Amino acid sequence: MRQKIEEMTALELGEAIRRGSCSVTEALESCLAQMERQEPRLHAFVTPLRKRAYEQAKRVQEGIRQGKYASPLAGVPVAVKDNMLLKGTRTTCASRMLENYVPSWSATAVEKLEEAGVVILGKTNMDEFAMGSTTETSYFGVTRNPWETSRVPGGSSGGSAAAVAAGEALLALGSDTGGSIRQPASHCGIVGMKPTYGTVSRSGLIAYGSSLDQIGPLGRNVRDCAALLDVIKGRDSRDATSLDHPQESFLKGLEGKLRGLRVAVPREFLAGGLEEDVRNLFFQALKLLTAQGAIVDFVSLKTEPYLIPAYYIVACAEASSNLERFDGVKYGYRAQDCQGLHQMYRKTRTEGFGWEVKRRILLGTFVLSAGYYDAYYLKAAKARRLLREECDRIFEKWDVILSPAAPTAAPALGESLKDPLQMYLSDLYTVTANLAGLPAVSVPCGTDSQGLPVGLQFMGAALQDQKVLQAALGYEEARGSWQLPFQRGGEKK
Repeated sequence: MRQKIEEMTALELGEAIRRGSCSVTEALESCLAQMERQEPRLHAFVTPLRKRAYEQAKRVQEGIRQGKYASPLAGVPVAVKDNMLLKGTRTTCASRMLENYVPSWSATAVEKLEEAGVVILGKTNMDEFAMGSTTETSYFGVTRNPWETSRVPGGSSGGSAAAVAAGEALLALGSDTGGSIRQPASHCGIVGMKPTYGTVSRSGLIAYGSSLDQIGPLGRNVRDCAALLDVIKGRDSRDATSLDHPQESFLKGLEGKLRGLRVAVPREFLAGGLEEDVRNLFFQALKLLTAQGAIVDFVSLKTEPYLIPAYYIVACAEASSNLERFDGVKYGYRAQDCQGLHQMYRKTRTEGFGWEVKRRILLGTFVLSAGYYDAYYLKAAKARRLLREECDRIFEKWDVILSPAAPTAAPALGESLKDPLQMYLSDLYTVTANLAGLPAVSVPCGTDSQGLPVGLQFMGAALQDQKVLQAALGYEEARGSWQLPFQRGGEKK
């Protein structure tokens, strides 16, 4: 009996396309049909690319026939977060400021997708300029969680996570500045990975925090994410921060080995603020890892009190600098009926940016201003250095650091916007990887008492992405089968 396309993993679908048992167009139509069913209730996409995708599918099918594509993902439909440039296609960053911006070139990661024969379904919704943890700050409206539409999908890559969790795409690209891939992956019950900083080029990624941002994959399982990371990784002459480091395939030779794996659990991550259901699922995961032969111990992360303050000071300072270019002169939105240049600047930025973006620009400008730079930004930079040194010491003895991906399951819509500080604190477990430039992956570890998914985060030393993927795969295989709502007919309206 032929397996249904929606039941396949991305690698299984790629293999079916290579064998000829499924065409690229059939794969595309399966995703488009799911988009028609799901988008009215979820709004995961800002710009669907139906016509473009059909044209690309025909080209890819011919290329596969000619042996042009070597990637195991050739022909597989993938979604792209709307802060990555796609030549000739509207790229908005979910902001009024870029509502009608059409770039003349593509991001390197997007170019690599097309070179590998991946079919791009569309651009996904996100928090405006990637600033948020819920995908509620988008100028184009909120995205809803496929598990329960009264809940957020997480953010800022919430559209990409929701698209994968709802079966609209088999894989998606997101960007991660402080957990923006891993946290929505946790809330949507899928796998999401932030690679080592510099593993994937940031060229063509609209910047939020340049020293923190990293593009990464979201998928239904670890192997699919490893395959997508293989496609987009590599040195890029257009990005000076991309690593000139030999990188073999992350997928090739990937095995889920847990026996002998040395796992460190920071005690501070299990203190107040952790939801009881999340705590229970986390300790169940620890028991499973131990039963599979992993060596688990508790360690101290002395820099933990400084993680959130250091992250938001650094991120907002960099955002203040990066968003300076959106002034109504060069490109993007321009306010009308202005008297003089300075009024045009003020009115354009007032009308073009949402409240969360304005808040972070103001905070970033404040910590960089004369008289406050030493008191805030410089101290945050020192805390960041101390964190890196502490992580280095931990990884001298341990293979991975394990924690929940988020302190709670997906909050209700509107709940986080009422208390921005609480939203910022929800990034506690994920910001470490960005501040220190480390690889980390979130894997589903169960559902809470309300049936909402919860994620488990594995974090490793710099350039040890393969080791992190091995640990995540080992846990995924030990945990057993995992179904998304659309696969078991469990979507809630």
